[in-house]
Amino acid sequence: MRFSVYQESQIGGRKVNQDRMGYSYTRDALLLLLADGMGGHAHGEIAATIAMQTIGAMFQQQADPYIKKPERFLEDSFFAAHREIHRYRAAHGMPETPRTTIVTCVVQHNTAYWAHCGDSRLYWMRDGEILARTRDHSRIETLIAQGRADPSERATHPDRNKLFNCLGAPNLPIVEISRRASLQAGDVMLLCSDGLWGVLPDNVLAQSLQNKTIVRAVPELINSATSIAGKNSDNVTALAMMWESGSSLADPNTVTTNVLPPGAVTTTIQSALQSAAEPVDGYDDSAIEKAIEEIRGAIEKSTRITSRN
Repeated sequence: MRFSVYQESQIGGRKVNQDRMGYSYTRDALLLLLADGMGGHAHGEIAATIAMQTIGAMFQQQADPYIKKPERFLEDSFFAAHREIHRYRAAHGMPETPRTTIVTCVVQHNTAYWAHCGDSRLYWMRDGEILARTRDHSRIETLIAQGRADPSERATHPDRNKLFNCLGAPNLPIVEISRRASLQAGDVMLLCSDGLWGVLPDNVLAQSLQNKTIVRAVPELINSATSIAGKNSDNVTALAMMWESGSSLADPNTVTTNVLPPGAVTTTIQSALQSAAEPVDGYDDSAIEKAIEEIRGAIEKSTRITSRN
């Protein structure tokens, strides 16, 4: 595989950055991840971190060197992350379960598969055209689908921020999985939080990523979104991948996976809370690290049990 990838996040006008992003890859499979901790519930950044680590750990275990059943992997990993968020709440006596939206994409054999819960989005773009976009699991999208609201109301409707699906809620999440998408050279996958798409129209995102490299386009889009939103800006996060890009192999953002040794995994997914300068009500980095180790142990135990059955 050969692709270029770039990710960036800004805190905006918030005290804490609850967004998380990252990617992992083997010789034959690529995982793109973005989670947006829900600010209306306590410690959304913890839910986002646990989701990232759980899904990332499962990818590293199952991508050998590619995911055998990618749709099944997406569903199973979302459910596992949901369970781990609830387990963390119970283990730490939290009064409320933290929650997060999530969008994930697996790319292998020139094919992309993605899934999401909530309103973190994925865009599949080609030559400045949006071929596909995830549908937000929100009240306003439901009203539009029912013909009870006009698409023009997406940015102004009073229910635009009400979500009915996420990880960490009392009920199991609804994992919406895409159809298989055959990629062509130059195709772009953009994963982003609502801090970006809620400010910049879809056509602006598509045009910018058509006219510029992702290394230039993503920072400019994020800066534009935070500037327009001003002091009320949400966290703004984006992760973009261009497939079989024409960039020079000397470009540090271009990845050629056939140079990886068999069994190797490269990842940018981190476990610690990256944005908070101070511990959040006692849930500091060491507590998160300990929780992540427990998650990895539980996943490994589950994998061993499954392999024996």
